[in-house]
Amino acid sequence: MSVELDIVGDAPLAAFEIEQLASLALASAGVRDGHLAIEFVDERRIRELNRLHRALDEPTDVLSFPIDGAGEPAGPRELGDVVICTAHTADVREAIVHGTLHLVGMDHELDDGEMLALQRELLSW
Repeated sequence: MSVELDIVGDAPLAAFEIEQLASLALASAGVRDGHLAIEFVDERRIRELNRLHRALDEPTDVLSFPIDGAGEPAGPRELGDVVICTAHTADVREAIVHGTLHLVGMDHELDDGEMLALQRELLSW
């Protein structure tokens, strides 16, 4: 598995733990390689992103911005970005897994609970 991870901002966890959680979520979706970034931001920035991309003028815990779809890209897969506001996140580990699962196309609002069940399982490991 070859996952390249960029960590931006003041991470509340060690880099190896962030990488381990993201890699676990990716592997559970069958993604073996690619690049993603996880950024830790303040309340003002997450609110701005939420307003711009979801038309919700309020802070939130985690947002995901997938880039490449499930198809086969010509080169290494660019998975996208996960943005986490620790001030609005009860569990940073959960936010990392949650955001990463969204990057690979999972959507808890449409899947009858499959994504959240997988998230709970992964976090229990």
